[in-house]
Amino acid sequence: MIRETNKRSETPKHFETQVRERIMALSRSHDLLVSADWKGATISDLLAAQVEPFPRGDVIEMSGPSLVLSPNAVQYLGIAFHELATNSAKYGVLSGDKGRISVTWGITGSGASRLFHLTWAESDGPQVQTVGQGGFGTVVLKRVAPAAVSGQGILEHGPHGITWSLEAPLVSVAASADHEA
Repeated sequence: MIRETNKRSETPKHFETQVRERIMALSRSHDLLVSADWKGATISDLLAAQVEPFPRGDVIEMSGPSLVLSPNAVQYLGIAFHELATNSAKYGVLSGDKGRISVTWGITGSGASRLFHLTWAESDGPQVQTVGQGGFGTVVLKRVAPAAVSGQGILEHGPHGITWSLEAPLVSVAASADHEA
């Protein structure tokens, strides 16, 4: 995380700020895990913890079955949620006074082949001006977080917000099959 942040930071101050914010995001995930004896955390609790420092967190709607994430998923999805919220606070829905964010998740399939699906979708936000090469957050969303849960991530930029979709085997995401609704 530090190496990748350093590569993409324009100034030492920018580097320091980004590292501090990312360490705090990891800390919020770890706080949830510690309070649950390192057994996991729900998606709702994790998302709420990660967006708490950002303005307009009340525009985020959550919908999905009750599911306790494994400690590994909590850590990696936590940093993904942090990166999504950071991007939104700079350029998207959380940067302005209009728009919504919908975070939905679900489970499909049966038996050992059940899949977990999660989508963060921004709508009616500010007009997206340009899409750059992608920084650390793009790497986290497209490669790091999906790989950590043996899944695939897709990041799409629309005219008024981004959509990030994750699909992974349920066994790689859930704390145990007993924790799902």
